[in-house]
Amino acid sequence: MNANAIRQAQAMTMIERFAADAVVRWHVGERALQHTIGADQVFAGLESRIFHTQLSEQQRIFFSCLSLLVIGSVDDEGLVWATVVSGSPGFLSSPNTRTLSIGTALSEADPARKGLHSGESVALLGIDFATRRRYRVNGKVVASASSHMDIRTAQVFGNCPKYIKVRHVVGRPASTDPVDGREELSVLDGDARSLIERAETFFVGSYVDLPDTGRQVDVSHRGGPAGFVRASQNGTLTVPDYSGNRFFNTLGNFAVNPLAGLAFADFEQGTLLQLSGAVELVLDGPDIDAYPGAERLWRFVPRTVVRRHSAFDLLQLKGA
Repeated sequence: MNANAIRQAQAMTMIERFAADAVVRWHVGERALQHTIGADQVFAGLESRIFHTQLSEQQRIFFSCLSLLVIGSVDDEGLVWATVVSGSPGFLSSPNTRTLSIGTALSEADPARKGLHSGESVALLGIDFATRRRYRVNGKVVASASSHMDIRTAQVFGNCPKYIKVRHVVGRPASTDPVDGREELSVLDGDARSLIERAETFFVGSYVDLPDTGRQVDVSHRGGPAGFVRASQNGTLTVPDYSGNRFFNTLGNFAVNPLAGLAFADFEQGTLLQLSGAVELVLDGPDIDAYPGAERLWRFVPRTVVRRHSAFDLLQLKGA
């Protein structure tokens, strides 16, 4: 192949990439939330600059170095779940720019597992707490086996490091019990409330079913000072929403489909509290004033709560 033919082939590859990226559009919920702050016109037409269908070389390297991945999925009953999986660096790989491979099995005790069959929509969040870098990948499961899963990417984008607490985690010592013990809670008990109320980090899954593109699942990070999530006596959680990238991927999903899956991780014990339930958005009013710095808030009513001990194989270093 001569040099001109090579250049033409490279140009066609870029055209195909941008044509594919152009399919990604803000949906009605995202646009509605953007409109509340006057950002809808600012972001109109910028989707192809923000979202890509392919992983860049830098992103492929980033994922291959991670030891932790957050996953969002939707089970057969329409409940959305967020979960955390871990492994030695290299357990995530990218054989090509449209595929992210997960080389570890989800525990049978994990409620998110039910939404990870081949053909299901899924969301991934790669996060490095030490450097506060994160990338989000939404797509579909194209291959699923007992110890391996391939995701075909549909939406890839980065987020800023804002609100990410620096943590230094290490693999769980071999002498500790690796059994993933599962409890189903009818109400939030004292331990669950304690984990929520001291949390500086949690993960939230959401999704929409759109007439043109089908199901889109998303999972994201939420952070703030310890105690920023408050649990009422009846178990309702109130979450302040601070200034961010203004994409409103999560809250936009809530506006269309008010369901969420939350995951609170105890990084010192390896315990994961997973909750699935309904959301109410609060965009204005005096309730927001109770949360310094919040621009809006949302309330979460858990319907199903699962607590898993030894849920992931990473522990935070003492004092880190």
